[in-house]
Amino acid sequence: MAETGQMAVSVRDLEKRFGNFVAVNRIGFDVARGEIFGFLGPNGAGKSTTIRMLCGILSPTAGAGTVAGLSIMSEQERIKESIGYMSQKFSLYEDLTVEENIDFYSGIYRIPAAKKPTRKEWVIEMAGLKDHRRSRTAVLATGWKQRLALGCAILHEPPIIFLDEPTSGVDPISRRRFWDLIYDLSGKGVTVFVTTHYMEEAEYCDRIGLIYRGELIASGSPDELKHQHMENEVLEVTCERAHDAMLKIEKIPGIRDVALFGKGLHVVAEDGDAAIAGIRRDLAAGGFRLDQIEKITPSLEDVFVSLIEARDRQEPLQGEVQR
Repeated sequence: MAETGQMAVSVRDLEKRFGNFVAVNRIGFDVARGEIFGFLGPNGAGKSTTIRMLCGILSPTAGAGTVAGLSIMSEQERIKESIGYMSQKFSLYEDLTVEENIDFYSGIYRIPAAKKPTRKEWVIEMAGLKDHRRSRTAVLATGWKQRLALGCAILHEPPIIFLDEPTSGVDPISRRRFWDLIYDLSGKGVTVFVTTHYMEEAEYCDRIGLIYRGELIASGSPDELKHQHMENEVLEVTCERAHDAMLKIEKIPGIRDVALFGKGLHVVAEDGDAAIAGIRRDLAAGGFRLDQIEKITPSLEDVFVSLIEARDRQEPLQGEVQR
């Protein structure tokens, strides 16, 4: 692990309680400078609560941490000046034009007057809004709003940006273009901390933290999570009538999970070889044509589902859903 001084974000035993409800339960992690760190989890896992503490919006109940070398316990206002923050609501004023939104945030971030025109043109170019600079933000397509919101969040060229589910509700093409912008920023040394519940987006990150019910249940690079945090084996099954076959495979002893995946099935099993034999036997007995069955590297979705199920087996759900 790198020294704290090399870290853009460093957290130890971070906790947030709302009365008796524990929203974030003593988590700890580091994010290196220039890294794209993905903070993944289902809705209500504690992602947004964590990011708000890191951005100085919420005060932690306990623990310690630094963002850009500043304490999240005592230097919240200085943190706000040193970071960029983009929420899933985009934080734009829809009655204002594109240019007026940029001008507003230029004032909020106290950008020097001599620098404002250059930064405005950079945002408009980056967001692809040259032909819409005088359009009301309300009429823009969601993808354009998303890129405009990112531009406004980094007008002051912060070394760290926090993106809280920035691609929620955005079409796949706009999502891909948005990630191209994130790669570009990271390539210039900007640290990117992004929360998401889209498993496919995890593949774009340098490292990932998986949060569930307020607890950090795993962390590492995508490859590390696939190869070091998966207790079970994953099989890919291609057969006819996949949905009906899934119902039959679920009943085989040692099968942990079966899910439709593209035109086939992903099967999570305690013992891959035993599962292959059982699947061949039971599908043949049921009159199903089996085209292919093989062990594969698990997807991050496979890993996450497996970790969640393992966590649930350890302890039943406590009370209400996480914030």
